Amino acid sequence: MNKYFLIVFAFTFSSIYSQSALEIIKITDSRLRGDSSYAEMTITIVRPKWEKKMALKSWSKGTDYSVSLVTSPAKEKGSVFLKRKKEAWNYLPTIERTIKLPPSMMTQNWMGTDFTNDDLIKQSSMVVDYTHKIVGTEIIENLNCWKLELIPTENASVVWGKLNVWIDKKDYMQLKIEFYDEDLEIVNRMVGSKINEYNGKKLPSRLEYYPLDDEGNKTVIEYKVWNFDVSIPENYFSTQYVSRLK
Repeated sequence: MNKYFLIVFAFTFSSIYSQSALEIIKITDSRLRGDSSYAEMTITIVRPKWEKKMALKSWSKGTDYSVSLVTSPAKEKGSVFLKRKKEAWNYLPTIERTIKLPPSMMTQNWMGTDFTNDDLIKQSSMVVDYTHKIVGTEIIENLNCWKLELIPTENASVVWGKLNVWIDKKDYMQLKIEFYDEDLEIVNRMVGSKINEYNGKKLPSRLEYYPLDDEGNKTVIEYKVWNFDVSIPENYFSTQYVSRLK
């Protein structure tokens, strides 16, 4: 076997492997988003000495538009978070005003959770903002999963230096994600569990998000309803309508 053949074989194998990783990410991303979605969920903020639970309704269209309405507790009921492309607004029922969130507020925690406003606004695309490589296989939730390593592309505007993503080989569910900073130190971990079926799609109904620098802290999202490819009026994503969401 000559040297030229070895080089060509290695290049071809590497290309196929990389393309396979990209296809996996494309499929899981498409299944998770759909063209549009409607969800009802609870979010529990867990701290070492206390817990707080919120209920929300959420509507989304593609990656650019989403709106979330807090339905409980009473103190936050009626609050709305609206995302339109790279901009965000917050409707506050106590003052009956819709406020555009400035860049200085992007690093603040959203509604007291472990997510920041920036996390919700940017929602960088795993498909286009990263390169993809399969680095192994592991068992997660008793399911055989690919382990993928995602590295930001050179011009991507993302906050993470690397992502490790575990996706099951049968239903393409994201069951675990590790978030690394620019120094490639792990910062956050998200774990999915309690698999359920929504419109024929199997997805984890429970997501636990851990900031690893804050021991005992986590945010838990539990989906009660999750429908895909639903009809959503365009005005749901307008600043004029947010006060009328129900």
